Amino acid sequence: MESELAALVPIAALWLAAGIVADGLPRLDRARALRRRTGWLLALTLTGLGLTAAVLAAGLTSAGGTPVDRAAAGLTLAAAPALVVAACTVRRTRRLRAGARTFTTAPGTPAPHGLRAAAAHPLIGLPVQVAALATLPPVLAATGLDLAAGAGPAVTVGGLVVIAIGVRHALRHSRLAERALPPPVTRAVPASAVSAGAAGPLHV
Repeated sequence: MESELAALVPIAALWLAAGIVADGLPRLDRARALRRRTGWLLALTLTGLGLTAAVLAAGLTSAGGTPVDRAAAGLTLAAAPALVVAACTVRRTRRLRAGARTFTTAPGTPAPHGLRAAAAHPLIGLPVQVAALATLPPVLAATGLDLAAGAGPAVTVGGLVVIAIGVRHALRHSRLAERALPPPVTRAVPASAVSAGAAGPLHV
């Protein structure tokens, strides 16, 4: 039991920390802070991906029935969001960090709304937070908590939580993306046309 928790707790802690950091990125109003936090997010997600892959690979090569096998079986639920993190989140986070790095010459520069909108994209925060949620059930099961009795309601609640997180990310991204749009261009009307139009109805 202790060996199983020793494998699961660090992975769950990494994913939870990455989810918290990802959730706070759009609230950063300075480019320097955004660059620093994206570096933290990259470090946490890459470490979490490495440990998750290592435990899953060890479970595949193990004889069976060992604590590593039980830990790997519990992490199968987190494998899908971890793959999305590896395929999408890491790439988007690197691009976001590169964009924030362009403002290193002026550390106090406010973060543009375009960068904050990119930080709020659902493919940055949502997969990381879903992976963090997926690591909680195996940790609770490893502590001896019986999850089989409430499996049905737990799955329903988990699905609703994931939907709520996704909607929240989408709304925040949409709001920041609207702020990043340039103001509408109004065509200036020549003064001669205005005077002619005004005089037209009065001319006999």
